[in-house]
Amino acid sequence: MANLLGDAMDEIARYVSDVPPAHYTVKIESFSLLAKNCVDRFESGEFEAGGYKWKLVVHPLGNKSKNGNDHISLYLAIAGTDSLQTNREVFIVYRLFLLDQNNDNYLTVEDGKMKPRRFRGMKKEWGFDKYISLKEFNESSNGYLVDDTCVFGAEVFVCKENFKGGKGECLSMVRSPIIHKHIWKIDNFSKLDAECHESRIFNAGDQKWKLRVYPNGRGSGEGHLSFFLALADPTTLHPATKIYAEVTLRLQDQEHSKHHSGKVSYWFTASNPEVGGLRFILLSKFRQPNMGFLLKDVCIVEAEVNVLGVANALS
Repeated sequence: MANLLGDAMDEIARYVSDVPPAHYTVKIESFSLLAKNCVDRFESGEFEAGGYKWKLVVHPLGNKSKNGNDHISLYLAIAGTDSLQTNREVFIVYRLFLLDQNNDNYLTVEDGKMKPRRFRGMKKEWGFDKYISLKEFNESSNGYLVDDTCVFGAEVFVCKENFKGGKGECLSMVRSPIIHKHIWKIDNFSKLDAECHESRIFNAGDQKWKLRVYPNGRGSGEGHLSFFLALADPTTLHPATKIYAEVTLRLQDQEHSKHHSGKVSYWFTASNPEVGGLRFILLSKFRQPNMGFLLKDVCIVEAEVNVLGVANALS
């Protein structure tokens, strides 16, 4: 190794090496066609090093989001969905190579002072936004691009692995939530003989729901009408998933429009899949003819569901 060209301020070391990359090389033919065909990001095939799978990522005209304009941006990325879970992290030292085809040696770039980089669930890519300027790369006398062909490479050395017992989750709030209203008309209410009656399943906020009515109350709600909104099939929900919704449950007054309602914000989970009232309304009040809640043995209940966010386990 010789010709240290490192920029101490950026803590990036650049030098020329006669030794080829130990772990992977990728040869790109007709390199100029990447830009002509609007390929702004090229990912190599996967390769294994240190017990993990990796790939090279090339931005032929620079990574614009990282101010890599007028340069080639080159990165190392951990590959595969199972390579690195949220509770595991790996520290590596790596080098990225570019072959000088005129002199059969390699421009080698690495973090200064061999600084280890941490790959984890939320950071799966490290590299150099300005690996080499396009002017230097395209200069034929430098040997990096010959007959429109170039060769990149990588070395990856694992320094340390950590397994963290902690867990993680990602909360995604809905930018423009839509309130969904579901109305359920229940005929022949006095003839309902089951403890619980359920509405048909309906959709709201990418989830499936149903309404539950207990005509004679449930549990400590005896003597009341019990009324709930529930996830239609909570068994399909991941144990760590939480759905945050604003819910209004309403019993319609069919004569005077003086409806009886309650509103709540609630986190729905597989283990807590419903919200509502055991004592939503006294049956004596519900059955009073002048109240309009039970008219000609028909009652109408409704739910307004506004899903505001979903939290999922990170993987």
